[in-house]
Amino acid sequence: MIKNYVIDTNVMIHDPLFLYNFQDNHVVLPLVTVEELDGLKKASGMVGYHARQVLKELNKVREWGNFVDGIPLPNGGKIRIEMNRANVLNLPEGIDTKKNDNRILSIAKSISDEEQDRPTILVTKDMCMTVKADALGLKVEDYETDKVRTEDLYQGFSELMLPSSQINQIFQGGITMPDFFQEPVYPNHFFHIKSQDQSGHEILAKLKKEMIVPLEYVNEYTWGIKPINREQKMAMELLHDPSIHFASIMGGAGSGKSILSIAYALQAVLEKGMFRKIIFVRPVVPAGNDIGFLPGEEREKLKPWMQAFYDAVDNLFDLKQKNKLEGAPQTYRKGEKPDFSVEHFISTYMDAGVLEMKTFNYMRGRTLANALVIVDEAQETTPHLAKLMLTRAGEGAKFLFLGDPSDNQIDNVLVDSKSNGLVYTVDKMKGFDITGHITLRQVERSPLAQLAEKHM
Repeated sequence: MIKNYVIDTNVMIHDPLFLYNFQDNHVVLPLVTVEELDGLKKASGMVGYHARQVLKELNKVREWGNFVDGIPLPNGGKIRIEMNRANVLNLPEGIDTKKNDNRILSIAKSISDEEQDRPTILVTKDMCMTVKADALGLKVEDYETDKVRTEDLYQGFSELMLPSSQINQIFQGGITMPDFFQEPVYPNHFFHIKSQDQSGHEILAKLKKEMIVPLEYVNEYTWGIKPINREQKMAMELLHDPSIHFASIMGGAGSGKSILSIAYALQAVLEKGMFRKIIFVRPVVPAGNDIGFLPGEEREKLKPWMQAFYDAVDNLFDLKQKNKLEGAPQTYRKGEKPDFSVEHFISTYMDAGVLEMKTFNYMRGRTLANALVIVDEAQETTPHLAKLMLTRAGEGAKFLFLGDPSDNQIDNVLVDSKSNGLVYTVDKMKGFDITGHITLRQVERSPLAQLAEKHM
């Protein structure tokens, strides 16, 4: 049965291509939502960018008809702008009829009352609006199109029991996937394999070209550090493997996703010359002041948002110093004070064009060739922005998406733990030979960080 879907503004901002995702149903835009888009189009950051993208898309479909009668869409549905029916008299006393959200509710209720032969559903990502719509007897739904079932989200590795003879075969070159193993696996999937008949006989392995083979880089130092648990070893494998052009690493605060990635980046670019430059990208989500209100030029404005990068570099140099007696490569002797500051180190390479720190605002239209691109806090992005980022990839580039998709780590009101760009990308990109994913489970930052992550 064909339905009316009345769309709230926040749905459009979440996914600028929303209009193509309602099959053969009728998409209804209250005029007030278009007015809100007009007010948002000059906003900084992802909100302004998404608002402009929506308006461009609406302007494109306008060529196929007119919004009053309804414009046919490629999927068989229609889209129209509702110019009337803002009957605020159908709202109960106590509701502020001047608020745009309540005017949208009024229009949805009028359509529902007048077109009873066709179900009318309000689509919104606003929890307060959801409660009010339900109280008014309206059918209301969240925008589910790009939501991922996080309970089924791909973790990147499995545990497996095999006879010792097969483990030996893996050490000697590899085995094919056992027929009895029923879990879904994808290229570059990892395994922790333990022996069925010999205690302590085990191996960390990966699926490569339909064979289970040993990890190749498990014992390597990377800019002075080594992974310290199994998931970190798997993450380091994704980082070092030159055949993997995109890797996603998820994990809680202190699990090591950032420091491992930045250690690899420094080694790959500064020591080995595998890429021309490091590009460190973070979405700017204004939980407080927006980036535009910060003083100075681009670099000064970005620094508060990029402090995680500065901290990681600082910690890495400290670790290289402490690990000297364990055989790690060094840039200065144990006990000596380095003759540079982290600030100077980063500024030097930024001035030389070897290091860039950017927000998404500065990435549109670029082609990033022969670059190592680290997208930190990727859970703050929308699926649309995540796609925008990956489509910047040029020849010889490698992209890393890092983040923690739990709700308490998301400040962006446009996404949640099931609809953010990180989980969406993991779900969509898991099945390819040049991609890989791992979820880090252990907090290694400090005992205090472990307690906080577990109990708070």
